[in-house]
Amino acid sequence: MAKRLTYYILAGLVLGIACGWGLNAAIGNATPEASARLTEIAGYFSIVTTIFLRLIKMIIAPLVFSTLVVGIVHMGDTSALGRVGLKSLAWFMSASLVSLTLGLILVNFLQPGVGLDFPLPPVEAASGVERAGFNLKEFVAHIFPASMIDAMAKNEILQIVVFSLFVGVALTAVGEKGQPLVKGIEALVQVMLQITDYVMRFAPFAVFAAVAGTLTERGPAVLGDLAFFMGSFYIGMIVLWIVLIGAAFVIVGKRTGLLLRYIREPIILAFSTASSEAAYPRTLEALDRFGVPPKIASFVLPLGYSFNLDGSMIYMTFATIFIAQAYGIDLTLGQEITMLLVLMITSKGIAGVPRASLVVISATLALFDIPEAGLLLILAVDHFLDMGRSATNVVGNAVASVVVAKWEGKLDPLEPAEIEPPHAPSTHHILHTPEAAEDRAPDSFRA
Repeated sequence: MAKRLTYYILAGLVLGIACGWGLNAAIGNATPEASARLTEIAGYFSIVTTIFLRLIKMIIAPLVFSTLVVGIVHMGDTSALGRVGLKSLAWFMSASLVSLTLGLILVNFLQPGVGLDFPLPPVEAASGVERAGFNLKEFVAHIFPASMIDAMAKNEILQIVVFSLFVGVALTAVGEKGQPLVKGIEALVQVMLQITDYVMRFAPFAVFAAVAGTLTERGPAVLGDLAFFMGSFYIGMIVLWIVLIGAAFVIVGKRTGLLLRYIREPIILAFSTASSEAAYPRTLEALDRFGVPPKIASFVLPLGYSFNLDGSMIYMTFATIFIAQAYGIDLTLGQEITMLLVLMITSKGIAGVPRASLVVISATLALFDIPEAGLLLILAVDHFLDMGRSATNVVGNAVASVVVAKWEGKLDPLEPAEIEPPHAPSTHHILHTPEAAEDRAPDSFRA
């Protein structure tokens, strides 16, 4: 099923490009009526994409809650939980700093915003993107949920993680009395993963609709004016992939070379839907097959969606400096370093959903007196950039999970990348106890 689904998603991507391009060429946008017609057709396509992303949002909260609670219970003690948490945050902060710095270096080296050969938006033009400033008090308070129901309703991943930590630790503390509830949550894991399998069968149609709708409305011409900017950014992401995989290779060894093979389906899904959130369930399963124990993956991955969006990080510095270059604004080295540190803080806790990084960029532009109208430069191609950074977010969080598992000495033997049970996702290790995981791990990987 996994291999076929990957091919179906790729087919949907190719067909979507052909369909959207063809419709845009056939109707054209020479007149306001034609442009309105293209927008209307794109709106019909967006219905399919919206349904798929809503289905994904429907399963994310209960899936994160159930897998995280079960993972904490199977860790067996709170000291292991604290140890894994500290190692995860250490990796997240290091990876974020590397991503932001890499974006800063490459945008200054390649200078994609210098000498643009088309009119810039007026400085006073409004971008339409909501501006969000950083407030330490509100940020810290927002981490803790006032209501678990409200956190789940809004898909506040970080708040769900906090509540799940309390539930998991409490169940560990009460021991045998909490076993009925543990078994119920374990059953919920299986149910949610089965629902995930159903939802993912809709993915190729969503991919087709997302790509077809974007190209129908905007056409391939929108890529021409900012081709160098887009190419420069994708070069930056390729370099970031190399850095992340290289760092994992140093820590994990030759086995890292197989990681991209195991996570290729969630990468393709995130790329084609421009949503790293859409790839969460499949990433969790792929990491299980790669040998990351579910008790670690189900803890590290949700945290990563708030603290370790490497693709979004590199985009923030890249896009901000690009806009400054386009308007001829020279920033000093001190200002650029300050911007990096500001983004390092303000980017934490952003959602793994499309366009979230634009809000942070908007606030950063205002802080350094860079025209907010510059966002209009990149809004036209942001969907195509979001595809790349969503895929990079998946790679970054997968690498983080593998590295933390290695630091814990808990990497299990590899499973075949393409094998799944006939009626459900590859989840048969999700509910393994620590003892079972240790039994099947070679001596060199045991704690």
